[in-house]
Amino acid sequence: MGRTVELAAPVAPAPPSVRVLTKHGDTRLPPATMPDYDAACATYSWTDAMQGELDGLPNGSGLNMAYEAADRHAAGARAGHVALRCLRRDGTREDVTYAQLAARASRFANVLGELGVQRGDRVYALADRVPELYVAALGTLKFGAVFCPLFSAFGPDPIRARLDIGHGSVLVTTPALYRRKVAAMRDALPALRHVLLIAPAGAPDARIPNALNLSECLERAGDQFAIPPTDPEQPALLHFTSGTTGVPKGALHVHQAVIAHHMTGKLALDFHRDDVFWCTADPGWVTGTSYGIIAPLTNGITSVVDEGDFDPERWYQVLQNERVTVWYTAPTAIRMLMKAGAELAHRFDLSRLRFIASVGEPLNPEAVLWGVEAFGQPIHDNWWQTETGGIMIANFRSMDVRVGSMGRPLPGIEAAIVNHADIGVEVIDEPGVQGELALRPGWPSMFRDYVGAEARYRGCFVDGWYLTGDLARRDADGYYWFVGRSDDVIKSSGHLIGPFEVESALLEHPAVAEAAVIGKPDPVAGEIVKAFVALRDGHTATDDLRLDILGFARTRLGAAVAPKELAFLDELPRTRSGKLMRRLLRAREQGLPEGDLSTLEAGAR
Repeated sequence: MGRTVELAAPVAPAPPSVRVLTKHGDTRLPPATMPDYDAACATYSWTDAMQGELDGLPNGSGLNMAYEAADRHAAGARAGHVALRCLRRDGTREDVTYAQLAARASRFANVLGELGVQRGDRVYALADRVPELYVAALGTLKFGAVFCPLFSAFGPDPIRARLDIGHGSVLVTTPALYRRKVAAMRDALPALRHVLLIAPAGAPDARIPNALNLSECLERAGDQFAIPPTDPEQPALLHFTSGTTGVPKGALHVHQAVIAHHMTGKLALDFHRDDVFWCTADPGWVTGTSYGIIAPLTNGITSVVDEGDFDPERWYQVLQNERVTVWYTAPTAIRMLMKAGAELAHRFDLSRLRFIASVGEPLNPEAVLWGVEAFGQPIHDNWWQTETGGIMIANFRSMDVRVGSMGRPLPGIEAAIVNHADIGVEVIDEPGVQGELALRPGWPSMFRDYVGAEARYRGCFVDGWYLTGDLARRDADGYYWFVGRSDDVIKSSGHLIGPFEVESALLEHPAVAEAAVIGKPDPVAGEIVKAFVALRDGHTATDDLRLDILGFARTRLGAAVAPKELAFLDELPRTRSGKLMRRLLRAREQGLPEGDLSTLEAGAR
């Protein structure tokens, strides 16, 4: 019933175990939240974390994400502290305090009650990063319904698929998005009973048949809502992740996940009470919910919410003007900043920025070191999945960064490298040997189901392990190194080749801005490595440059691992969360069905 993962020693040198000093020892900064990793792991308990860090609902009536994120702060000393600092596209801004956020979320919960929504119903949000999206998320969680965010850039087909799979009963969106993407298929969604439009009260363009103006509904609703008893295992969040067969997977998470959101924000992202935090991810991606909404709010800090699109200079302005101290972004964004040059970063006062982390795909060593050049500090990679709900492996502030490594498991997380075949799971104890990354189930934010696909969910768990589908290796000090997705690994002339290692080498060539590699069928070798490259500004795709890059890679990696073919692309196919879609490159190379493209960046179609 399982995936077979062949084992082999690395066929090329492992990524360099280079250490880069962190800011841990800087006495001008607050001490790290986890100064001693080994001591924290030896004594860690999720139950103790819950009792020591979170409040739980009054009268012992359970655990509710929204209560921990807003209400408990609104009732205490943090009531007037800024929870959300919202930056709009038109240049205006709005600060929302914890007291205001709790009251607005209560109004939204009351609106759901007035509409006849039931606990457990699914409330979807299709909107840009505007305050109403965050109010809807917390109001839904207060009420006891399940919140499901969607990318506003989705087209009608992926929106329909996700609403259908999750049986969405409420949709929060804008008049423009509704007209363009939902109205024509409304009759094909019988479960969708209510549409709430984000628009000013009385706005003429919000007068749409069978839809309600959200602002008007909120004005009529009361700002007090008593959160009903909430079982920690009650469903709370539904996140979709792309399926290779064209069917997106809906990963369901429960209220208990808030324990992991809170603690990983504190330990992996080093949250302190006075921090100003900026997570650049859209809530339509799990990072944008777990760390763009829940984790910073439960920790009582100020979270920057930016509605605007990526632009290097404007991003640096946000970091400078909002005095951001902790920044969580994606490798794709970092590479785009690298293309703009470190000199641009040096034009801004980023002295308040003390911790930078990245997630979405592995962070190439070159990008980690570029952080030192541009910001005076390394960028801390970490690893997790939609299914894990929160960070599982990280480079922590209290440790020197081991460049190219995902880091070490969070306290409370048991990870291993395993061989998974039909006979079961075998744990690999030998350092440096490649296998499948597995986690011992039981952490609070572990997904509880694939909605409508129970057999698929059960297949993720074998012999007491959750099998991640990612290949990795562990070094002698317990650091984990990403190799690639199990279906991305290239088998060439008996060698197992991880795409990440090859891509990292290609990125060191001065002309290469982005790189992706796949296995191309070959009658002799089984597969050969084919590279796809996007060039930096100022470089032109020529045969001479192609040969130069191939020769560079051969020198770095050796003939057995280096690409045999190379194609230039203007843009590599990535999801909106920044992950390379190697499967799409493989499908196009071989003329196969392309599968689910709903999360693909529009420019890469």
